[in-house]
Amino acid sequence: MVQETADGTPARATELLRLHRDPALLSVVNVWDVISAEVVAAVDGTRALATASHSIASSLGYEDGERIPVDLMLEAVGRIVASTDLPVSADLEGGYGDAAETVRRAIGLGVVGANIEDQMKPVAEAAAQVEAIMRAAEAEGVPDFVLNARTDAFALGRGRDKAEVLADAVERGRAFLDAGAPVVFVPARLDEQQVTTLVDAFGPQRLTTIAIPGTPPLARLEELGVARVSFGPMSQNVALTALQELVEEVQRGGGVPPTMRVLN
Repeated sequence: MVQETADGTPARATELLRLHRDPALLSVVNVWDVISAEVVAAVDGTRALATASHSIASSLGYEDGERIPVDLMLEAVGRIVASTDLPVSADLEGGYGDAAETVRRAIGLGVVGANIEDQMKPVAEAAAQVEAIMRAAEAEGVPDFVLNARTDAFALGRGRDKAEVLADAVERGRAFLDAGAPVVFVPARLDEQQVTTLVDAFGPQRLTTIAIPGTPPLARLEELGVARVSFGPMSQNVALTALQELVEEVQRGGGVPPTMRVLN
């Protein structure tokens, strides 16, 4: 039996999937609490929101890497979802021991997409996890759930031959797409040739990337057929940099910069 979901959840999932399939690049500046979500959502052109697990964890005093209790993470995500009418994708790390169950619980909060890390599990095991997640989403009445199936080939492959790491990312991404994931997330400082290789392997509008300094500009990523680009914890780092710069200015005898906006 299909479970009841939060009002509008299936429709928001369908819209989020459409945004990924659209040739126009979907850019999401990641959020970590209600006020950051409201600020990002209020900017013209924002079409969806995505949480950053690292940022949520650090804001609550936890290190990244599933150190935060899953209940606390989901509570934070649920508050963000409740603050907006936009589709929300949640960064749920590796799934906190049971990825399909964690996604099921997130859907109950109105989440319509998720990043789930493969943590370089054996390919067959990681693909089976993708299948389980998509089955859970369909059982919850959200067949268009946008699983952003993340491979940690680059993140955990530092020091290895770059060509071998890229080949691993291609193999894993193809396996995740075959298992039902609509898009594959390859977080890394990718150059244009690496992006082209991944898009050629997955197909256009199937690759998502992260906007690490040194990666191709957003307009070029769109031209190459990337579906989505996110900013991970960098959006929080930008906000904290502004805070630190304010403190430094105060210590010099200054005050609030004239560029400050009253946002809440």
